[in-house]
Amino acid sequence: MIVVTLPDGAKREFEAPVTVADIAASIGSGLAKAALAGKVNGKLVDTTFSITEDSTLAIITAKDAEGLEIIRHSTSHLMAQAVKELWPDSEVTIGPVVENGFYYDFSTKHPFTMDDLSVIEKKMDEIVKRDLPIVREEWDRSKAVEFFKSIGEHYKAEIIESIPGDEVLSVYRQGDYVDLCRGPHVPSTGKLKVHKLMKIAGAYWRGDSKNEMLQRIYGTAWGKKEEQAQYLHMLEEAEKRDHRKLGKELDLFHFQEEAPGLIFWHAKGWALWQQVESYMREIYRDNGYMEVKAPQLLDRTLWEKSGHWSKYKENMFMIESESRYYALKPMNCPGHIQIFNSAVRSYRDLPIRYGEFGACHRNEPSGSLHGLMRVRGFTQDDGHIFCTEDQILAECTEYTKLVQSVYDHFGFHNISYKVATRPEKRIGDDATWDKAEKALMTALENAGIQYEILPGEGAFYGPKIEYHLKDSLGRGWQCGTIQVDFQMPGRLGAEYVADDNSRRTPVMLHRAIIGSMERFIGMLIEHYAGAMPVWLAPIQVGIANITDDQADYATEIASKLRKVGLRADTDLRNGKITYKIRELSLQKLPYILVVGAKEKAEGTVAVRARGGKDLGTMKVEDFITLVQDDVANLRVVGQVD
Repeated sequence: MIVVTLPDGAKREFEAPVTVADIAASIGSGLAKAALAGKVNGKLVDTTFSITEDSTLAIITAKDAEGLEIIRHSTSHLMAQAVKELWPDSEVTIGPVVENGFYYDFSTKHPFTMDDLSVIEKKMDEIVKRDLPIVREEWDRSKAVEFFKSIGEHYKAEIIESIPGDEVLSVYRQGDYVDLCRGPHVPSTGKLKVHKLMKIAGAYWRGDSKNEMLQRIYGTAWGKKEEQAQYLHMLEEAEKRDHRKLGKELDLFHFQEEAPGLIFWHAKGWALWQQVESYMREIYRDNGYMEVKAPQLLDRTLWEKSGHWSKYKENMFMIESESRYYALKPMNCPGHIQIFNSAVRSYRDLPIRYGEFGACHRNEPSGSLHGLMRVRGFTQDDGHIFCTEDQILAECTEYTKLVQSVYDHFGFHNISYKVATRPEKRIGDDATWDKAEKALMTALENAGIQYEILPGEGAFYGPKIEYHLKDSLGRGWQCGTIQVDFQMPGRLGAEYVADDNSRRTPVMLHRAIIGSMERFIGMLIEHYAGAMPVWLAPIQVGIANITDDQADYATEIASKLRKVGLRADTDLRNGKITYKIRELSLQKLPYILVVGAKEKAEGTVAVRARGGKDLGTMKVEDFITLVQDDVANLRVVGQVD
């Protein structure tokens, strides 16, 4: 007798081995139809998997995250089959799942175009209608290599030869198409009705520029048409909000070939930057941080001592001068340790908190650069806390509260928390890592916060908490972090005098709230579609005169606003007022003031709020009070399409 335990604790008994599909059918016809895979004793398997002993089982459907991932991976194979049927001489390489979709890389003489995507989609739909069973087979390694070479799939043969010898080799067959894969897959191609191919890109085989450039096709796939439609709508909205597009339209910044991965900030963009920096500087001050500034260039020997050289040298910009080698700093921590080391420290001084708006440079590959989101030169709101082991928990707990407050201030109210644990390549012993990881998890648990574990994704010197934000489109962004480091202070000679007069090494907590200033500003631009809250808006008020007779009055109003700390600009051009209002509206300003002969005579202004809302006429002093109240309450004035 075989006993199968379901997620709700219910048990089902079977006299002989039984497949996942059979169990789903025994529960109900609806579940049998929806079943995509099973999770047997915690392992994902195909619905054809046979259960031969007492086991736990969860039936996986499109409602489950694992089910959606299986749909997407199966759809990548569906796309590969379609490409092979259309262009038989194409070779398929790898086709993994990525966020919200999948891709597959092809080696082919046919240069794919966007027009080809609709042709491939049509062929995919044909294969879906065939409802081909997707069958898992286990092959001998030599047979698999011989087979794939015989059909011209040399990349697949190379992949097989790189797989460890003790690993089971599985292939999946759907009709005449056979592909190497660990699986699992959906039961048949008929389950893959909802998909769309998105774009084409280039990619080197195994990510090495010395290898062949392959053609990559990206796609998305979903369990329901409504889910895909919602996702595609989100992409349309994201395109409208693209910070690169808005940066140009709103005159915030630009890029050019002479400075790849570096930003030219315009006056309005720099005003936005200064608002973010000014607020974060208050956070430093109000939470016990001393703002410091460390050098941009540091001798290579320091990076060797810190451990960065062996792990990170390929991403560092090097400079030689007078037979000495220097690196432009890719991070700020070694510099802060030098400041800590500049004086004798006592346990009574700890914790010591340093903060810096530290400019860093990293030699990112040119192909990975992306607007403000991935650059070569960036500034971090970086901080390092030097403390004792006993102070770690309190510091991490207070830091999480601070992070929540800051994100709320910027309008990000949805935060998820992830703890990244020890990577395979690391420094320090397991006992030290145990203490560091426990401190981070306990800090979150004490605050009643649920978190996800990211195994192996910590820094080489210590584990970390990652703070992930969701923007107005529901997209996730990894932003802030706090990392426990028992290693680097000792490597660089940091120590303090303990209460027993001994010398001890402090623990260093690396922390950043917004992370890269550039990336965070890009996030803000897209989150608000360029229509910033009044406190952040580069220009809060635009003033337009109807005729030249009111130019002096418009200038006078602008002066009054600036004297009370508001950011105002004037449009005094000799043009139609409707045109000037439209031009100012396109800049997504929170407020536009219109002044004509009547307003000048009465000492008033006609007020228009963002989104075209007419607020009528009011005294300048009353308008100033209105805007100051908006700033104090972090209001986002008006809706902008």
